[in-house]
Amino acid sequence: MIGSILKSLPSIFSATDEQAMWRVKMEDDPQAFAQLVKRWEKPIQSLCARMTGDLHRGEDLAQETFTRIYAKRKEYEPSGKFSTFIWRVALNISYDELRKINRRGEMTLEEDEESGREEIIGIDASTPELRLVEQERADMVRTALLKLGEPYRTVVVMRHYEGLKFREIAEVLQIPEGTVKSRMVEALSQLNRILSQVTNVGETSCNRSKQRNEIPLI
Repeated sequence: MIGSILKSLPSIFSATDEQAMWRVKMEDDPQAFAQLVKRWEKPIQSLCARMTGDLHRGEDLAQETFTRIYAKRKEYEPSGKFSTFIWRVALNISYDELRKINRRGEMTLEEDEESGREEIIGIDASTPELRLVEQERADMVRTALLKLGEPYRTVVVMRHYEGLKFREIAEVLQIPEGTVKSRMVEALSQLNRILSQVTNVGETSCNRSKQRNEIPLI
């Protein structure tokens, strides 16, 4: 029975995530698992890096996510979305890592010019000056994001950076959609306050630096 079901599944390259994971669960299919890694490696790395503020740590946590998924392959239930399953595993691993970081007191922001740069709509970053402005703004946002509590940081990352809908975030977090939306409102309010403080400090620093003919830090 199971064999006939598996044979009826499409080619692994055209299979859905759910069909591919079903092959992994039932047959330990290495090609199916490799296809899932290929599809999901970058999004999971992005999520973990933004949650922890460290690009290289994000890569390690993504690898741990796939290792855990394979280890728990027999527990996978095909009735649900694979995306919900993998996002949830990656978030739990990120939360565990954040607790370790906080215990060690080593929260840092990993700098990376290429992968850390955010797109700013409406800005032509074709000149060095504009690219510098873009990078500085992206750095400020990333730093502010790390100051949010986990529940608020999670919804911002999943909504604005990973592109999930509120309904999808609610499914991953297993909370009402209304709760997700209220967390988003609070998260954006906190981000605005944090960024306003940084901007005010930067303007003060800039004015003082001009008087001394120095280059401002912000």
